Amino acid sequence: MGSAHFASLLFCLSVFTGGAMAGNQNGTGNLTRPAEVRIGALFTFDSVIGKAVKPAIEFAVADVNADPSILQGTKLSILMQDTNCSGFVGTIEALQLLAKDVVAVLGPQSSAVAHVISHAVNELHVPLISFAATDPTLSSLEYPYFVRATQSDYYQMGAIASIISQYQWKQVIAIYVDDDYGRGGITALGDALAKSKCKIAYKAKLPPGSAMSTVNEMESRVYVIHVNPDSGLNVFSAAKSLGMMSSGYVWIATDWLSAMIDSTMHGNPDVIELTQGVLVLRQHVADSEIKHAFLSKWNNLSRKGSSYSMHAYDSVWLVAHAVERFLRDGNAISFSADPNLQGTKGSSLQLDSLMIFNNGDKLLDKVWSANFTGVSGPVQFTLDRNLVHPAYDILNIGGTGLRTIGYWSNSSGLSVVAPENLSSSVVNSSVNNVQLHSVIWPGQTSEKPRGWVFSYHGKQMRIGVPLRTSYKEFVMQDNGPDGVKGFAIDVFKAAISLLPYPVSYKFVLFGDGLKNPSYSELVQKVSENYFDAAIGDIAIVTNRTRLVDFTQPYIESGLIIVAPAREIESNAWAFLKPFTFQMWCVLGVIFLFVGAVVWILEHRTNTEFRGPPRQQIMTVCWFSFSTMFFAHRENTVSALGRFVLLIWLFAVLIINSSYTASLTSLLTVQELTSGIQGLDSLISSSSAIGYQVGSFSKNYLVDELNIAKSRLVPLNSPSDYARALELGSGNGGVAAIIDELPYVEIFLSKYCKFKTVGQVFTKSGWGFAFPRDSPLAEDLSTAILTLSENGNLQRIHDEWLSGTECGSDNNGAGSNSLSLSSFWGLFLICGLACLLALVIFFLRIFCQYSRYSSQVEVQFPEPQILNRPARLTTIKSLISFVDKKEEEVKNALKRKPNDSQHPSSTGSTEEHRFCVSAFKAMTTQLRNWTSLKHGMRIWQVK
Repeated sequence: MGSAHFASLLFCLSVFTGGAMAGNQNGTGNLTRPAEVRIGALFTFDSVIGKAVKPAIEFAVADVNADPSILQGTKLSILMQDTNCSGFVGTIEALQLLAKDVVAVLGPQSSAVAHVISHAVNELHVPLISFAATDPTLSSLEYPYFVRATQSDYYQMGAIASIISQYQWKQVIAIYVDDDYGRGGITALGDALAKSKCKIAYKAKLPPGSAMSTVNEMESRVYVIHVNPDSGLNVFSAAKSLGMMSSGYVWIATDWLSAMIDSTMHGNPDVIELTQGVLVLRQHVADSEIKHAFLSKWNNLSRKGSSYSMHAYDSVWLVAHAVERFLRDGNAISFSADPNLQGTKGSSLQLDSLMIFNNGDKLLDKVWSANFTGVSGPVQFTLDRNLVHPAYDILNIGGTGLRTIGYWSNSSGLSVVAPENLSSSVVNSSVNNVQLHSVIWPGQTSEKPRGWVFSYHGKQMRIGVPLRTSYKEFVMQDNGPDGVKGFAIDVFKAAISLLPYPVSYKFVLFGDGLKNPSYSELVQKVSENYFDAAIGDIAIVTNRTRLVDFTQPYIESGLIIVAPAREIESNAWAFLKPFTFQMWCVLGVIFLFVGAVVWILEHRTNTEFRGPPRQQIMTVCWFSFSTMFFAHRENTVSALGRFVLLIWLFAVLIINSSYTASLTSLLTVQELTSGIQGLDSLISSSSAIGYQVGSFSKNYLVDELNIAKSRLVPLNSPSDYARALELGSGNGGVAAIIDELPYVEIFLSKYCKFKTVGQVFTKSGWGFAFPRDSPLAEDLSTAILTLSENGNLQRIHDEWLSGTECGSDNNGAGSNSLSLSSFWGLFLICGLACLLALVIFFLRIFCQYSRYSSQVEVQFPEPQILNRPARLTTIKSLISFVDKKEEEVKNALKRKPNDSQHPSSTGSTEEHRFCVSAFKAMTTQLRNWTSLKHGMRIWQVK
């Protein structure tokens, strides 16, 4: 809209004015201060807001003229025009006002009139300062000369959205007047609610009449009323006649209601009675001395001021301050003809009487740069041309008046503390989580309303149920009162019974009964409101969640592969299969090794490990292999021997357990016959793949796994599954089937010769589908969680799905023989224990041998034998020492040489030793000589 639109509005001017328009034709102004500055005021005198702002404007003009510090020597005069609550009349009145050389216009109170005359002031460069037009779209750049001296509904709707989010309501119904004011405010409300993931469920336009009966049939019971003060009570009157002011309803009114109540001295009892339990917003005005002085003056005149009267009072001072600075800078107040209207000279409309304010742009700059404190608070504008520090009081109507339950500000959100009293530390903390004071809701109840009810009013919910032809354990047709039964039906009915309110419903079968229906089509029917909900074995997948809302899953699901398998035939050597050949060889070696280590550690101290060489070899072998069955008879007495045996017996226990488990598995497990080892091998092959009719698995295989449609074979029943798997991919069947886990479990419970391959490769679940933003979905999710926690969900599952005819060993691929890699850590521990024991044993032996050899040489020195290497003698003596009993060695080490007190004793001892040695040598030589002679005799005889 520009000058052309503005000119078109002037055709009606001659009818209303009779062609009599006059104005100041002076094209130049006086540089001296003018004696009078005229401003205009445009509002409806007889309206609720008009009655409040008219005296406020008059008081403000009087206060300005009485203040010598402002407009020094210049009188501020006000010209008021009545718009009579008419957009048409308001436009005419505005044009008449602009023709009287006013430097600014206060008002209008109507956003609709403000939209129209904003184009006129743009053309004539006259600032338009409104104290009541709250439509957020008026702040757009399209209206540069529009100045909003009150709060924008953009912030008020943000406050309402915060309240709705605080009480966790998801949907509201907006009732509004169908003009620029109403539409602009409700649009801002929708944007604010979207930030909190809420929405407007329905928009009802005034007049109420049929609209009120319509909104009463909606699910939501939260109503936001955004209307004019003069006609807004009609909404509550209609609501009360329909029983909508009772318990369970929520009513939130914008500041029009508080303005109406504040306009009377003590409040209208009829209004209070009609709006019991309503939440009301009011523009917040901080306590100050200026405010108290203003209210005191009004109270003395038996008047009641509202926030709009305060903003109107401040608007006059805003113009006065701007004009003062405008004149102080040497600017003149002058008007000139509009060249765009010169072509209308001679017309009966007399449009050329409208003059341009020459320095209007400079006065507008002074208005935007204003910075003072008024009765309504700071008068200062932000960069987006709104007043600073927007805030609202949140009121609750109850009893005989209004009660403040909290506050909202753009900086701190909801709070129970006034915004000006909030410190920066509190603002930066979790003030958004603060709880408002208690509320008395409609119906005189303090319990928070749920905010929604069923909108069917006698109509039952139509719940779609798939008419399955297979796997009927989940859903099946029945001759009972419900018409259906099954696992999913019982879960739904159990969850519904936990809701705190009754739900009327009926089941409607979906499908032709010849094959399983398409579950995607069923979900689509819910999104199109053909069904009010859908229950059954419905998988929760991404594409479906874009259309509807699902409840909490009541059973886990996911896709898994099923393939044919055969049992492994047993043979005479089956007992060798649990271990590989390498494993058997290593076991034999380590058994002998451990037996040898234990023999070494026990030989010197344990009589059971002594004896002839042949007997000791047999003892080692017997002891080694008897530990496999924990049947060894030999006891270990040394600490090192017991340590090694303890570690070895633990290893034997694990080996025995593994052997038993592996042998059991090999004798009972099935072996895959299709060659499919997992999902990757199935995708890379060219074999046919089966899927269940109606399942989402087909789309998943094609869209996600990029499997060609020509490879996919639709199957309907478990018997079809079995037949296709038996035929195989090359004979008209399939190599494997991909289906959801619950179906597969039932299939395998009846057909034992098939098995699953790998793990579930998609994680999902089954839930119930509801239209988007349905509150019933959230409540049922809570009920399903309750069923899970109290065990009823498992009980229903066991009742329908627990029966199986096959064992549970057919899960996963066949087991392989256990190899050395499965036990090398265990063998390493045993080996280290043995080596540690041997090292300690031989260190001890070497220490004993060193002491023993030195002591024996002193007591019994042996004669030197010629031609015998010393190293060989040492090795033989060491082996001989090791073969000695531990007790014998200890006794020898305890004996000490007899020390003589006389010198001759040493000689006698050495002589005795020499004699003994000589005697032994002679005895040995004699024995050898005797043997030689005996041998020669025998040879001679022969």
